[in-house]
Amino acid sequence: MNKKSSEKTIDPRHGGASKTEDVLLEITLRPTRWDEYIGQKHIKDNVKILLKAAQERGHIPEHILFYGPPGLGKTTLAHLIAKETGRQMKITSGPAIEKVGDLASILTNLASGDILFIDEIHRLNKMVEEILYPAMESGVLDIIIGKGPSARTIQLDLPPFTLIAATTRVALISAPLRSRFSGGVFRLEFYSDEEISKIVERSSKLLETKLDAGALGEIAKRSRFTPRTANYFLKRVRDFAQVNRRDLDKKTVREALDMLAIDEIGLNSSDRKFLEILIEKFNGGPVGLKTMAAAMSEEEATVEEVIEPYLIQLGLLERTARGRVATKKAYEHLEFEFKGKQDKLL
Repeated sequence: MNKKSSEKTIDPRHGGASKTEDVLLEITLRPTRWDEYIGQKHIKDNVKILLKAAQERGHIPEHILFYGPPGLGKTTLAHLIAKETGRQMKITSGPAIEKVGDLASILTNLASGDILFIDEIHRLNKMVEEILYPAMESGVLDIIIGKGPSARTIQLDLPPFTLIAATTRVALISAPLRSRFSGGVFRLEFYSDEEISKIVERSSKLLETKLDAGALGEIAKRSRFTPRTANYFLKRVRDFAQVNRRDLDKKTVREALDMLAIDEIGLNSSDRKFLEILIEKFNGGPVGLKTMAAAMSEEEATVEEVIEPYLIQLGLLERTARGRVATKKAYEHLEFEFKGKQDKLL
């Protein structure tokens, strides 16, 4: 496997510049100091202590695992740790490490004190995991030479390194692998509207875009408590205002997000379609996953892992033993779309 396709190196001293506009924009909005990283205070406090203690002892930081829904800042935390320690960070992902040789190539090319960041680590295959165990725990790489009775194992000493891993599916990581993250296993929480507003305000300044308080609040409340979504909305709102020669006020933000089919609580067209089908066709439920997926012409995994979590989080949907059930709050939220049908639905 071509190593360049599975790994890239970020030098914190040079900002990890890329030639593509999307990557440049992402790097521009990414916090570069602890005080710029808004939210997740419990994680920041713990990581700061971990890094300071390691520095005072003259050791490298211990291995760390971050988990939680996408877009909450797991990768950003890894970049901040690299910058704080002044170390190079090499980035790869679980799906990119297909064979034992891919991991061996990455580990043997690490310099002393480097940080290895593995995104989607839950997607590592078991054979690769078994090579990673001794590398994390003892700093050695076990290589098997030959096959059958003549096979033998040799050990290569690895330079000291810190593994930082991220996952959205922590339950899929084996217990032996989780136990080797001696620096800590940290869960990222969703953000409050106030925190999202501060993030959007910072991002708007970096993009040289001026938003008033009403516009900030409008983006925040539709962002699904997720910074990545908020920054995406900010960029699209900026485009809308630029093309239409408009000021970035609350009205403009509403029009731009309405064009994206994002309603006032962050539901998109797929979310609303789910609730509409559940209420109109199935009288609010209960309905099984397979039936809902078929009714929506969606994959079951998409319904269960992409659409339903946010609806449950907002209290619009319940998963019961008998199936999915729309809550009273869901009826109230969609009332304007079912005007004249309340007797049938309620």
